[in-house]
Amino acid sequence: MTQRVLILGIGNVLWADEGFGVRCVEVMADTHALPANVRLLDGGTQGLYLLPFLEEADALIVFDAIDYGLPAGTMKIIRDGEVPAFMGAKKMSLHQTGFQDVIATAQLMGYCPARMVLIGCQPVELEDFGGGLRPAVAARIPEALAIARDVLAEWGIECREGRTESDLLADPSIRRSAYEAGRPSEAEACRLGDDRFFPGAR
Repeated sequence: MTQRVLILGIGNVLWADEGFGVRCVEVMADTHALPANVRLLDGGTQGLYLLPFLEEADALIVFDAIDYGLPAGTMKIIRDGEVPAFMGAKKMSLHQTGFQDVIATAQLMGYCPARMVLIGCQPVELEDFGGGLRPAVAARIPEALAIARDVLAEWGIECREGRTESDLLADPSIRRSAYEAGRPSEAEACRLGDDRFFPGAR
């Protein structure tokens, strides 16, 4: 039987480097022709809504921004049984809590993918509402995709240059190029909050 693979990007594109995982699957769709048994999904912050997709997968690759406590921009790979434990070790945001719950629930239901690989990047900045990926993190996307290609090759899946059409990616209006082009400058729209929230503002 052909192995069904889910390639999942999770995170929140509205919080700077939190969007790393989502941007990875966008670039993969634009630059790689994947076989029919490989599905690309922008999981965003959907949490338990991702369960049906895991149920249908035999193997899982996840792109995410992960706080490993390492220098910014560092890549780290976690595999198989270490993935759920690691995602619960140091949460940066609600989406990680949600995805840990997804894996735990899938395990309890007996349909968690047998193979799992987490491809994580240490963020530079998260506290920038409306901000985009920082250069040091954006520069790691090609490396993350190369790791994913190597994993697919280990699993006997060929990955060629080209495009993969998927209706499970973000709307074009919030893809990285459109989002960055339409985002106002910090001078025009403060992304850290207004003076009601700055300590000592009054």
